[in-house]
Amino acid sequence: MVPTSKRPRQPVVAVTGAASGLGREVLARLVNSADFRRVVAIDEERGDVQEATWRVIDVRDPLLANRISDIDVLVHLAGDYAVDSDPAERRAYNLRAAQTVLTASAAARVRRVVLVTSAMVYGAAPDNEVPLPEDAPVAAEPDTGVVGDFLEIESLVRRSLRSHPGLEVTVLRPAAVVGPGVDTVITRHFESPRLLTVKGCSPHWQFCHIDDLVSALELAARGAVTGVVAVGCDGWLEQEQVEELSGIRSLELPAGLTFGTAQRLHRLGITPAPATDLHYVVYPWVVDCAALREAGWKPSWTNEAAFEQLLELRENRTTVVGRRLPVKEATLTAAGATVAVIGTAAIVRQVRKKRRG
Repeated sequence: MVPTSKRPRQPVVAVTGAASGLGREVLARLVNSADFRRVVAIDEERGDVQEATWRVIDVRDPLLANRISDIDVLVHLAGDYAVDSDPAERRAYNLRAAQTVLTASAAARVRRVVLVTSAMVYGAAPDNEVPLPEDAPVAAEPDTGVVGDFLEIESLVRRSLRSHPGLEVTVLRPAAVVGPGVDTVITRHFESPRLLTVKGCSPHWQFCHIDDLVSALELAARGAVTGVVAVGCDGWLEQEQVEELSGIRSLELPAGLTFGTAQRLHRLGITPAPATDLHYVVYPWVVDCAALREAGWKPSWTNEAAFEQLLELRENRTTVVGRRLPVKEATLTAAGATVAVIGTAAIVRQVRKKRRG
């Protein structure tokens, strides 16, 4: 009698940051997947996905290794990437969380860790290839912004792979993420009364809807893709298409004036993001999602549809250089067509008023 082959044991998967945001969306998808034997949710508080096994712990706690001893795959989504967070506190949290998760996973013999950074790590530059291949050099400038956090986290991953060769780590690098609840320097760019462009260069716009990021994370958790994986809509939008779809006209400025003024405003504490973040709204950083495509993955959102939803979610906000303005001052700024790095008078008045008050 020929023995029948046994089906491989289905893995146990855990998600950090599972109570809210992207972590909650991924958790809700994984509990409905037949590819995992059990789904564990890790966060500082319990969330509302009842089908998961909840373990309440801060991911920065060294005792995390004890709580994941039965885990095969860990999807790390706990992090602070809010535009207005204190940069030092945000980075300290993000790096400590990533370091603890990687170390604890190696100690607990977790087979695979999946985490998310951003295609921003490739850097945005006027001479970037369109699209960038997944193995393109990491050329972003280290700074105090969120991009700097992503660069540091990826550095931790490289060190972890050298120290723990038995640990598999998959890094997803999404294009500009859009969708409900997403608030970034990129989404705020489209809350401006004019779209900033730099003389001699036209942006190329590629988006990644959060639904598609969730489906890509499920594939990575299953091991269908490994290593460095870019995620985004197929193709890109030209600046002319973005202006036509949004009804927002552009304002072209010299690069030196744009970045110099933005950096001075950031040093004064007037704008939340460093000047280097402006590179991502004026220069291309489109990526080729080859690994996912070869795995049979297709985005469910087009760039046009994702961008249209981004516009719908603006809720009449007005932002200048990444900083949201009160309605009264925003109206004055828009009416005068003073935008981006030039349109700072209302922001300066707002900051001075708060300091006097």
